Amino acid sequence: MEITTHFFFNLSLLIIVLFFSLVVARKLNYTTVPKFGALCCVMFMLFICMQLSYKPHPEFHYDLRIIPIAIAGLYIGIGPIVALLAIILRGFYGLDEGFLLHTVLFTVFGLITWFHYSSFWKLPASKRINYSILSTIIFSLISLLVIELTITVENRFDLWFAYLIIPALGVGMIAYTIEFVLHNADIQKKVILTEKMEAVEQMGAAISHEIRNPLTAAMGFVHLMKEPAISPKKRMEYLSIVKEELESAERVIQNYLTFSKPSLGYIEEIPVKTELLKVINILKPSANQNSVEITTNFAILGSIEGDRQKFHQCFLNVIKNSIESMPRGGHINIYTHYTKTHIIIEIEDTGVGMSQEQIQRLGEPYYSTKGSKGTGLGMMVVFSIVKAMKGMIKVESEINLGTTFTFTFPTYNHSSKNERF
Repeated sequence: MEITTHFFFNLSLLIIVLFFSLVVARKLNYTTVPKFGALCCVMFMLFICMQLSYKPHPEFHYDLRIIPIAIAGLYIGIGPIVALLAIILRGFYGLDEGFLLHTVLFTVFGLITWFHYSSFWKLPASKRINYSILSTIIFSLISLLVIELTITVENRFDLWFAYLIIPALGVGMIAYTIEFVLHNADIQKKVILTEKMEAVEQMGAAISHEIRNPLTAAMGFVHLMKEPAISPKKRMEYLSIVKEELESAERVIQNYLTFSKPSLGYIEEIPVKTELLKVINILKPSANQNSVEITTNFAILGSIEGDRQKFHQCFLNVIKNSIESMPRGGHINIYTHYTKTHIIIEIEDTGVGMSQEQIQRLGEPYYSTKGSKGTGLGMMVVFSIVKAMKGMIKVESEINLGTTFTFTFPTYNHSSKNERF
């Protein structure tokens, strides 16, 4: 079984080449294999087959050239090109009778695979594998008959077993591997599409829910203002409520836009202490209403680079969430630490806290720890703004023990200039 052993060794090398080709394609994120790359791989396979050919007769070479030609012809559509390369490689070993027979056989086979390429891809995956194996067996059988008619064959059983079984086995294994990879790629595309559609659905539901509430309230008060008997004082009161509701709807839209396009409008120096005090002053009425005490310990120095409005929006969302996490009152401690390279802002509360699973999902699109009461837009905005300002967020929390948000930003470089984007 010398020929069979030789062919099995050759096949193992071809499988190794295929494996490394798939690894490279995966690393380069190829969803479809480029024909030039496939051609290089097939040329290397042909070279291996020719180098490891078994030579029982000076003019004949037994090898597995049929495998790369069959795969390239049926799966990539470059059968004639690969057949020509095989003929050229065979020519380096002598222009003899074996070369002429080889030229005729492989030219015919390359053309046949090329003509059947389109119809081959119309078949389902299982039939494509069977078709590849059957065509390889037929070609191997024709090659065996030509060998029988041309030279005196020794070890006939070994030759027939090697030519009929091993090429078909190799083509079947490679075809199955290709179909498996294609199937996985197709599933991956469908999963990505499904996730995108799900995200769009969640986004639509979240935004429509958030916008519908203030708009419904505004429309109600607009109808009330149509009443002829309404007093001017009431009309002004209703107009004030309508304005507040419309501003609420505008904030929802702004939150979404900030998440979807987290760019900074105007880059400037932001004195951290001064701007955080402004944010705290805005939220003090809400904190007092919820019996929440806010204490601060700010470094005297410390500025960062970014958009002042986005900075306010970011910390308004975080501190507001901390206040809402303490419906029965509590404490919020806000600290800043200054170094020459970074400024650290810590916001620590004594609220309900979060589990590790909740922390990991924090900032995920449309995920909210408030359940049906929230949309998750607020924390998405926070993460987007911090990322745009080249900062980092670290969250530590335990259930019923509170939460600590740690923000780290690069210290403002005074040599930089304001830029508009």
